[in-house]
Order: sequence, then structure tokens, then C-alpha cells
Amino acid sequence: QVQLVESGGGLVQAGGSLRLSCVVSGGALRWYGMGWFRQAPGKEREFVATISRNADATYYADSVKSRFTISRDNAENTVYLQVNNLNPEDTAVYYCAAVEKLPYGSIRGSDYDIWGQGTRVTVSS
Repeated sequence: QVQLVESGGGLVQAGGSLRLSCVVSGGALRWYGMGWFRQAPGKEREFVATISRNADATYYADSVKSRFTISRDNAENTVYLQVNNLNPEDTAVYYCAAVEKLPYGSIRGSDYDIWGQGTRVTVSS
């Protein structure tokens, strides 16, 4: 059974950076389109970024474009989200998700089959 485990979250000051990781176990990452989503306190989950199976295509939410970078290392079964120039509005639990049937991933959370438990990012002003 494929499982996703996120890490790398923490408390950071505004303007700071973090690198979030999502390790896939129980299966091969190369078969999945991957996405990152986040859920802020009191808000609905929202799309952040997605990456295709072989990393030839990425797509970002407008709110994070130019600040966040999604990448993957299929040999290491790991997906990354580099988050730069953070601001308090980025405070949320960040989740990675996997979808097998969509090689280019998706911006819709409902398309994803497998979710991690999340890693919390808190940005102080």
C-alpha cells in the first residue's frame, strides 16, 4: 500500500524559506502525478502546485507562483516543495498527494488517490 510522509515544516519568520519533502513508500513514485495542497486554519484546502510523472510539467497557484518550486526525484521516491519569501498568509498545514491515473497531476484535490498526513508551516510576521 502506497503511503506518503511529509516533513520539513516548522516555524519561520516572514521572508524566510523552507524545503518540504514528501517520501513515497510502498510503491514507485514514477507512476504518479503529484501535488501539494495546503489548509490554513479555518479555511478550506487549496491547491498549491502539481508536477507530472517525469517532471516535464509543473503548475502553480497564482498566490505562490515565483516563490514556490515543486520538484521530484523519482529515484529517491521523493517530491519536494521549496517555499521562499514566506509571508503569514502561507501559514497552513501542507499536504502532498498522489494520483496514478493522471500523469500530469491535477489542481483538484478530489482527483488524488493518496494523501499524506501533512506538515505544518507557521510564518511569523
